[in-house]
Amino acid sequence: MPLDVVIGAQWGDEGKGRIVDRLAASADVVARVAGGDNAGHTIHAGGRVLRLHLIPSGILHPHTLCLLGACMVVSLETLVEEIRALQAQGIEIGPARLKLSHAAHLLTPAHRALDAAQEGARGGGEIGTTRRGIGPAYADKAARRGLRAESMSDPQAFARQVEDHTRQAGEWLSAVYHTQAPDPGQAGAAFGEYAEFLRPYLADVGALTGRSLAEGKTVLAEGAQGTLLDLDHGTYPFVTASTPTLAGALAGLGVGATHLRRVVGVAKSFQTRVGAGPFPTELFGQEAQRLRGTGTQAWDEFGTTTGRPRRCGWLDLVLLRYADRINGFTELALTKLDVLAGLEMIPVCAAYELDGRLQTTIDEGLTALDAAQPVYEAQAGWDPSVREARHWDDLPRAAREYIERIENTTGTPVALISVGAERQALVERGVAA
Repeated sequence: MPLDVVIGAQWGDEGKGRIVDRLAASADVVARVAGGDNAGHTIHAGGRVLRLHLIPSGILHPHTLCLLGACMVVSLETLVEEIRALQAQGIEIGPARLKLSHAAHLLTPAHRALDAAQEGARGGGEIGTTRRGIGPAYADKAARRGLRAESMSDPQAFARQVEDHTRQAGEWLSAVYHTQAPDPGQAGAAFGEYAEFLRPYLADVGALTGRSLAEGKTVLAEGAQGTLLDLDHGTYPFVTASTPTLAGALAGLGVGATHLRRVVGVAKSFQTRVGAGPFPTELFGQEAQRLRGTGTQAWDEFGTTTGRPRRCGWLDLVLLRYADRINGFTELALTKLDVLAGLEMIPVCAAYELDGRLQTTIDEGLTALDAAQPVYEAQAGWDPSVREARHWDDLPRAAREYIERIENTTGTPVALISVGAERQALVERGVAA
């Protein structure tokens, strides 16, 4: 009854989708556990580029059952669009292959309007949200006034709920932000149609997951975003509204930790971030552009969901060790190693100078990160491209030493190494498939 979990080890956008795509080949069930369509996974397969925001990447493997977990906040419009887009590309997807937790909460146009109004009201102190309504939806969930997917079992009653919700949010938008709300009648009618389409997909995802594990099936949980955006353990307040760590994965699935086999932390070979917040190793100018790319390639550093250019910097081993502690990684997957090829020297952040002291660990949370000055150590670069490498010995010696430095610092083995955008461009190191 193995449960494998894939977790972002940085600020999201680490390339989890292609790691999930690889691991899903030997999984029976693949689940997305938290977050909403503010996250995105990009898969390069067979000359196609597929961008998924809600549906698990495992849907590309026809043998998998795919689940949307209880801790998600789901945009019904996005979900219906993704289902239809995948069907149009000949990918088999329907209620037999995709299940939505009845306990998942739902995003509405009013949530999006509130998100945009709240971000606008912050002025220069914006958090940098995607303005997709994620925070307001989770706020409604915590306040016990949210809309749950189970309400779609009666589409007409559900449409009335959405109308009431939109009307109440409109009063708040008008009184506090002087902003016009979406039309309650239009919102109710649209969501009634979504409910008619989606109610065959509703299920008790926790029960399905538990039954699959009891039958000896392999379950793969697909995290969204990353540890450093965790609501409790991230760079608060510049965080997401959910729990993109191992704890959130278990809650979203509705099963216990006794089933765990692998906890795979995914990290880029360097560091990126979208939105505001501290970033000790951030680069600017040509150095940042070298890591980011020009935006002409699908795998350049621009957000899957927003299209925003990502902030880029050198790999931060202090934060990677922190993410390892939070999640208890059994192994790491390193992505975009190919981007570093051609650099003569590659700095890595081995410690911080903070308040006159050298720190290699974070013992007081991330609140002081703005004041942290990175202390770099240089690793030798390598000239040849690594994109054709498929085995450990195919990598240049300096690339292997770079990876070994990560392992020695974190104490966690690097089991998967992405060396290119295509799904087959992976180096595996003795990990059972």
